[in-house]
Amino acid sequence: MNPTNNVIKDFIRDIIDEDLKTNKYDGRVHTRFPPEPNGYLHIGHAKSVCLNFGIAEEYKGLCNLRFDDTNPTKEEKEYTQSIIEDVRWLGFDWEDRLFYASDYFGQMYEYAVQLVKDGKAYVDDLDAKEINEYRGTLTKPGRNSPYRDRSVKENLDLLERMKAGEFADGEKVLRAKIDMAHPNLNMRDPIIYRILHESHHRTGDKWCIYPMYDWAHGLEDSIEDITHSICTLEFENHRPLYDWFLDNLGVYRPQQIEFARLNLTYTVMSKRMLLELVEGGYVSGWDDPRLPTISGMRRRGYSPTAIRNFCKRIGVAKVNSIVDFEFLEHCIRDDLNKTSLRFMGVLRPLKIVIENYPEDKLEELEAVNNPEDPSAGVRMVPFSRVLYIEQGDFMEDPPKKFYRLAPGREVRFRYSYFITCKEAIREGGDVVELRCTYDPATRGGYAPDGRKVKSTIHWASADQAIDAEVRLYDRLFTLENPAGKKDTDFKDFLNPNSLEVLTSCKVEPALRNLKPFDRFQFERQGYFCIDPDTTGKKLIINRTVGLRDIWAKIQKQQQMKK
Repeated sequence: MNPTNNVIKDFIRDIIDEDLKTNKYDGRVHTRFPPEPNGYLHIGHAKSVCLNFGIAEEYKGLCNLRFDDTNPTKEEKEYTQSIIEDVRWLGFDWEDRLFYASDYFGQMYEYAVQLVKDGKAYVDDLDAKEINEYRGTLTKPGRNSPYRDRSVKENLDLLERMKAGEFADGEKVLRAKIDMAHPNLNMRDPIIYRILHESHHRTGDKWCIYPMYDWAHGLEDSIEDITHSICTLEFENHRPLYDWFLDNLGVYRPQQIEFARLNLTYTVMSKRMLLELVEGGYVSGWDDPRLPTISGMRRRGYSPTAIRNFCKRIGVAKVNSIVDFEFLEHCIRDDLNKTSLRFMGVLRPLKIVIENYPEDKLEELEAVNNPEDPSAGVRMVPFSRVLYIEQGDFMEDPPKKFYRLAPGREVRFRYSYFITCKEAIREGGDVVELRCTYDPATRGGYAPDGRKVKSTIHWASADQAIDAEVRLYDRLFTLENPAGKKDTDFKDFLNPNSLEVLTSCKVEPALRNLKPFDRFQFERQGYFCIDPDTTGKKLIINRTVGLRDIWAKIQKQQQMKK
């Protein structure tokens, strides 16, 4: 069971290699991805998805998809379904191994009864505030609850009555009996079960007591025979508790390994903060393309291959850090450049009339679909007397290094002809139309006499172009770490220019053949995709990422310094 070639090694894979060498788990590698269905997955979760499923794939092992659905007050079927779709979209398959913590509620309860019978758990009447006060601090030991020494018989009776629904929410809890002076606060008689008279999205009203996450987490791994329980660093201090539960129950114990979670600049990864943005109407929903959610990135036009490559390239570490958003965009461009079809789209149109082009003539000119992939072939683009170009591709009084269209200047129109601007027509002080001429001998964009032009611009034929709405997305926040500034609300750093909607765009007719979520490049503009809100009457396009690669430029500058 050797990993496949071209795998980037890290400390987790080193541990697995050693376990295989010593036959620690009889040659097995069995991981799991255990999301809580209380929100949508984001790019940080994608790192864990790629790590757990990727390791299983590399070592010819197994990976489970398991929902930790232990809190009915925050969980919804919508979240469960979205997570399933996201993991599948990323390219991973759990086969028949889709599990839920709620599958094991009965078994978990029996384990709790076992701890009570062994004198290692008790029913406590302290309320949440009192429990917190009794717990102590990092420098001060906790105090035993006055109910800690209840008899086994009394605890079993109270636990059964809790399960039967006899008590109100918060009236009693079941706690493990460990050590109230333990230096790790997680070991100071943690709560195992709390009373919640809430309907569960899978079990209905069968239960009115629910297991705490720390109780369920390790038991689920044990029940499923997981070999390597891979978690983020915030669970490191919880590992002694998981081990205590499993060891005192005398059941199988997997190996938990912690790694650093993914943090990105100019965004937030907290589910609480993301939910606040969604419920507060600061974004259009969980799939808003400005969010770091997988559904948002899918809608924006990110490809699963690019996300997987990004997660692979950032690696796995033991220390938390923050990754530049520019590097994620670099990975997106790197993939889309190879795979995206090219089209021409004019986002801010300026009308052009070619005076010496016949009024009734319409040509079909050949355009390359993807210069990076010759097998993508060519398409035909309509060319006529009246066209549109970008407003920014014309200046009436251009500076020295502006090489695009200007009065008296000749430029190349992509795939078509050399065009010369003769006159700019104004209305109310604004240029609304250009009068130009073309050189019929330059068809295809090359002059037979060998003369050169310094600029090539894109265009769209007026009568054949499709009207489109284009949404230009930018970073959601103006600050690199909006959640890291003390005594401030992270929403204070929302970028007011994170979305610009252009409603008068003109795009070539070939885009009629595209479907929602199809990705492509507008030449000279960037990478885009078809928004799922597109209808037969309205074409909506989202900008995925621009062409300018800041990360590649930074890397090049650093190499030059060396």
